[in-house]
Amino acid sequence: MRIAIFSDTHDNIPNLRAAVSYCNAYGVGTIIHCGDLISPFMLPVLAEFGGAAHLIYGNNAGDQHLISQRCGTTHPTLTHHGILGAIEAGGLKIAFTHYPEMARGLACQGRFHVVCCGHNHRYGVERHGDCLLVNPGELLGAEATPPCFAILDSATMEVEQVEIGNSRPHNQ
Repeated sequence: MRIAIFSDTHDNIPNLRAAVSYCNAYGVGTIIHCGDLISPFMLPVLAEFGGAAHLIYGNNAGDQHLISQRCGTTHPTLTHHGILGAIEAGGLKIAFTHYPEMARGLACQGRFHVVCCGHNHRYGVERHGDCLLVNPGELLGAEATPPCFAILDSATMEVEQVEIGNSRPHNQ
């Protein structure tokens, strides 16, 4: 299964829409959003994805009441996990938090195959024992690098970086 990992969208509708369109076109089965989606008006864009999407709050939580209320109701394919998420997808136990420090702690516990995070807007893939730690970078597009996200292949544990506006993946 191909699992997309997003973070730090910060209300950028065009970049989120481009990432969701990519996921729909290239066989992604699940999306994980590691926080800072921000506003409830972003939910319909995320819900354009043809599968399940899981999200958490970041440090810029937006309207928490409306976001949590609309996930699972107005948008039945979206699941909101609060500040820390844990799911099973593609045969993997996956945890996701917004903060890299917390993610490293979770990765070192040995309870998950993959831990995902965001917050610092820097793409990176690390190994901590048998756990893969993935920071997908940022979808906002405010930093020096192009907006990007990550796709994890659950069968091979390979991670590719996908840049918005650039269909060329970068294998890690």
